[in-house]
Amino acid sequence: MKLFKHLTIIFLTVTLLACGDSNSTKEKQFSLTLNTKNNTIPVNETLKITLNNLKKNTVSKVTYQLDGKTITESTDLSDFKLGEHTIIATVNFDGESETVTKALTVLNDKAPKFFKYEIVNTYPHDATSYTQGLEFHNGVLYESTGQYGESKLRKIDFKTGEVLKNIDLAKTYFAEGLTILNNNIYQLTWQNKKGFVYDLETFERKNSFSYGKSVQGWGLCNNGTELLKSDGTAKIWTLNTDTLTENGYIQAYHNKGKIGRLNELEWIEGKIYANIYERNGVAIINPKNGATDAIMDFTALTKEIPNFSLTDNVLNGLAYNPETKTLFVTGKRWNKMFEVKIIE
Repeated sequence: MKLFKHLTIIFLTVTLLACGDSNSTKEKQFSLTLNTKNNTIPVNETLKITLNNLKKNTVSKVTYQLDGKTITESTDLSDFKLGEHTIIATVNFDGESETVTKALTVLNDKAPKFFKYEIVNTYPHDATSYTQGLEFHNGVLYESTGQYGESKLRKIDFKTGEVLKNIDLAKTYFAEGLTILNNNIYQLTWQNKKGFVYDLETFERKNSFSYGKSVQGWGLCNNGTELLKSDGTAKIWTLNTDTLTENGYIQAYHNKGKIGRLNELEWIEGKIYANIYERNGVAIINPKNGATDAIMDFTALTKEIPNFSLTDNVLNGLAYNPETKTLFVTGKRWNKMFEVKIIE
């Protein structure tokens, strides 16, 4: 008898839960239709939204949002960033409200250009350096190298390859990109979700900072006021230099889709140059909206490197010298560094 009562209680409980689940799942009253092709639209086109009233409700108000901004049923996208977004519609009807979402990908409206280059000089590079970050400051080259147990921060005479200053990171850290701003050196780590701040002159560590929503630490550069950080995806994050927190991001897209695995970054005359990991290409990105304006192919340089490999000793190291207006290019464990002139 006790067993029967126990089974009855279990049956009633399961039945009530099932009924509760059924009643709590509301049938959708509305949906959205966009004038997109496979949910994509070029940035130069006007986005048009149609609200589908599936149950013929009496709608009193509808508001649409994109990237936190209120938009209308017909919206010019030219002021919005490229990449993946979500349209959010809030519908008020018959004393109720419903939120409806729709995925949207904004593409660039033109294909990227192809930039060429010519080699100006070739310099020696430490073939043991697993280069992750490279940057010029006042005519001197600074380098961050990776691998656990091999990660370093260095100041280098780029003409001779002589190491002028060096510190080793703890074996628990895999160093990544670096940049210099306001007499500070900022250096990323890969999977520790932590970056370091050093004094430019002494290399004394002054501070550390944690990542926010970015996946990992890959490349780093600055635009003179903010830090720009890649995380191995198509995203480039903006960091406030006072708080070192992430303020937002752009996504690198061209007219066909996104460019992922963005790695080493360099800020050159208002554009972001981003090395694409395990590729010989560099994307030139508009920092305002993420549009990939141009591409450079450095395959010819890899032919000069005896231990080059697309899975290990890859192209990775971009440093622009504003004094000569030339770009310095190297890679992981490369024995050479190339000074090139960019030709549009």
